[in-house]
Amino acid sequence: MRGIQLTEHGGPEVLQCSELPDPQTDGKVLVEIKTAGINRRDALIREGAGPQYRPQLPLILGSDAAGIRRDTGEEVIIFPSLNWGDSDACAGPDFSIIGGPSDGTYAELIAVPEENLYPKPKRMAWAEAGALALSGVTAYRALFTVGQLQKGQTVVILGAGSGLSLLALQLAVKAGARVAVTSSNRDKINLATELGAVAGVDYTVDDWELTLRDEIGEADLVFDSVGSTLQESVMMLRPGGAVVAMGGTENGGVVSDFDIRTLYLTHKRVLGTAMGSPRDFAGLLDIVGDGSIDPVIDSVYPLDEAAEAHAQLDSNLRFGKLVLSTD
Repeated sequence: MRGIQLTEHGGPEVLQCSELPDPQTDGKVLVEIKTAGINRRDALIREGAGPQYRPQLPLILGSDAAGIRRDTGEEVIIFPSLNWGDSDACAGPDFSIIGGPSDGTYAELIAVPEENLYPKPKRMAWAEAGALALSGVTAYRALFTVGQLQKGQTVVILGAGSGLSLLALQLAVKAGARVAVTSSNRDKINLATELGAVAGVDYTVDDWELTLRDEIGEADLVFDSVGSTLQESVMMLRPGGAVVAMGGTENGGVVSDFDIRTLYLTHKRVLGTAMGSPRDFAGLLDIVGDGSIDPVIDSVYPLDEAAEAHAQLDSNLRFGKLVLSTD
């Protein structure tokens, strides 16, 4: 099979397509991959950004994919959470994610446990299906399982442009929430309003959080995948509101000069979450099954142009998901 095997950490240029042995099934199901979504996690592993992003090499990158079961011919989406465990509160001690430490989806074939295969939504095209799982289950869990978002509430989503934030935007709008976004790019804010956002601000402007709070009122929930913006996120909340934190895309997520009094004196909360359980993924598929929500796709690249796709990922000049295709 053809695949992208990471043999050393570095920039996009380390991602080279080559002929690799077909995966051993060992009781798993072999899937012929049609499309594989690219996630920020893939770039962090490619770079070796920290101890948690340095699995043993060589490794085939990629957590998202959609394809065809070789045994039955069924069109499926691969759920990337392995061994979540029995509790919905958090993942268990044996939890891991496809694409590190186990081989991932940047290849023509993958062997995965049967319980990680779900029917592809019939109305969803291959590119969208291949980009859905990781961002979708993370957004669903953050908004509904952890954030307990309700119809009529106000939610602020930081960073209108990533696949995660755009899926969160669509899910929140469909749930009947008022949604505002942030971005440094006015075009991205305008595109987010086309997806249902009621407002947006430029986060490079001083006191942007106060500007947004003045415009839309206090938020019930702030969806924060940036991490270093925790103080601003807390400032936008109503008393009793919550920040749901699920990423650290800026400055490694390090928070400095946080005033804890802005949290406890107004009974605000910070809730951490990552990925999602099989129950979360089933809930996501229930919502998207009618065809009203699709991942926003920026570009689709052939598998052997993974390096070019990662260069675009690193540039942040995208709106939505980047996808690899094996066709």
